[in-house]
Amino acid sequence: MRLIFVIDKEYDINISMQLNKELSREHIEELYREEMPGIRLKQKLYQKSWNKINDEFSKYVETTTGYNWAYPEYICVLSPVTRGASNWGHAPVIIRDYRDIPYQMRRMTAHELILSHYFEIYRRHYASEGLKDGQVWALAEIAAFALTSLTKDAESFWPGHTGYYYNHKYFHIVGLQKELRKAFIESIERKDFDSYIKVGIGLVRKYPEMGPWGLGKKKVAAL
Repeated sequence: MRLIFVIDKEYDINISMQLNKELSREHIEELYREEMPGIRLKQKLYQKSWNKINDEFSKYVETTTGYNWAYPEYICVLSPVTRGASNWGHAPVIIRDYRDIPYQMRRMTAHELILSHYFEIYRRHYASEGLKDGQVWALAEIAAFALTSLTKDAESFWPGHTGYYYNHKYFHIVGLQKELRKAFIESIERKDFDSYIKVGIGLVRKYPEMGPWGLGKKKVAAL
């Protein structure tokens, strides 16, 4: 798998406005006009930083999960308004904020890629389980947090930036994270990621309305 950083204003506007209903096209276009020099610079710096770990990270995810990446190439669209977004496995495209320090952007970029990867695994191999998208999202988020913070390999990709398994804004998934932590570590030791997926599917059934919006029914669009 290879990740390419690109500037795609239209894609960013469309997705960002779905994520945040308070955003307007006019506001985002104004930010692009004002900040385009910085976005272009970060495109180069992000790519240079990511290229240093791309091949090893790609192998790490495939080896650890037991599944190949769904696509040979993924696209990361740089954004002046959206911190980070996956598209839940519908296409090999993610979004990342262009304002990060190039070295520090690696972890969250990897997180969004793993989120997409987990969705692809579920859709291709576990769709018969009948989970809602919001439930799969929760499991994908938790797997991404785990794969970018709980393994020795993760530390080699972004040293000093792995202590965040529970440190995030989605407080409503922390209980599920705690329940899944042991299962994840055991799956790594046994090299059996599918066992971790299966435990997660069983546990998340307790939360039929779970999603980025919380534990209740969906109120806003989210990716």
